[in-house]
Amino acid sequence: MAFYAFYVVAITILVLHFTGWLKRNNLEWIVLVLAVATFPAVIFLR
Repeated sequence: MAFYAFYVVAITILVLHFTGWLKRNNLEWIVLVLAVATFPAVIFLR
């Protein structure tokens, strides 16, 4: 269940990134956090 929750959060962050919302609000660093969190999420949540 946590794996699917991670997917929902990841897709939401990517949509916000491509619409420019993250850049307007100085939250572009969240994309980097998502990239770092992807590897452990795939290994430990699956």
